[in-house]
Amino acid sequence: MPDPYEMPTDEELRTNGSQVTVGVLHPGEMGSAVGASTVEAGTRVIWVSEHRSAASRARAEADGLHDVHWLNGLVNQSHIILSICPPDAAEEVAEDVTTLGYQRIYVDANAVSPATVRRMAARIEETGAHFVDGGIIGSPPRKPGTTRLYLSGEYAPRVATALAGGPLEICVLDAPVGAASALKMAYAAWTKGTSALLASIEALAIHEGVLESLLGEWRRGRTGLEERAEGLGGAAAKAWRWVGEMEQIAATFEAAGLPGGFHHAAAEVFDRMTQFKDDRNAPGGPTLARTLLPEPRSD
Repeated sequence: MPDPYEMPTDEELRTNGSQVTVGVLHPGEMGSAVGASTVEAGTRVIWVSEHRSAASRARAEADGLHDVHWLNGLVNQSHIILSICPPDAAEEVAEDVTTLGYQRIYVDANAVSPATVRRMAARIEETGAHFVDGGIIGSPPRKPGTTRLYLSGEYAPRVATALAGGPLEICVLDAPVGAASALKMAYAAWTKGTSALLASIEALAIHEGVLESLLGEWRRGRTGLEERAEGLGGAAAKAWRWVGEMEQIAATFEAAGLPGGFHHAAAEVFDRMTQFKDDRNAPGGPTLARTLLPEPRSD
């Protein structure tokens, strides 16, 4: 009797994507949106409610994800597992899946260094599974044109066929495992790293009493930096997830023989913003910058 969870062939995927079941670990803001895009593409998506929050349950239900309750259920049913979690949890999630004997396709789509991804790939492939490296660039994919999922590794085209069709754009790199993560690290090194730098610059100007002069120079140069700094509330709300990402970026630079100190510092800056975790009203501009400075000594 055929195994109902055997991975369909490429031709079967092209003609009947609904034969595939994709497991998402876990449906946070990004993971749930990626799951919703995959559902829109015609693929069944499952998730695990055990130990997850009420907010995760609400998101997953709204996005059409099917709850299989426990990790072993997801491992048994998934042709493809998508790991989308905070970067410091990526290896733990992979290990949990490996321990349960998963042997199909595992996609790590987390913001981790190429070295971390290659280490996970070696562990996953020890059990007979196939590993695909993924890197997500953009916001949660609720509409077309906002978000790309880059994939690399031998089985990347097969994963792309299974996921394509929703608002998430799937981009396959003709490159080995590690390439998608390297692209993500390079991209986020600028987009997120410079947010930490900008907030720190305003904090320094506040500390030295030259904020208004600095803002004046920004305005004269039409840099747009004042407006960008005012919009950093969104970064502050997500900073708790970006601490680990900055450390992974630092490790990526250091592995290439480049200094990683800037992004270690960015991790510390984002760590000082964790008080605004998921706060939709988190401040930007000078108000945020002031929270980065230590409290004045009372003596």
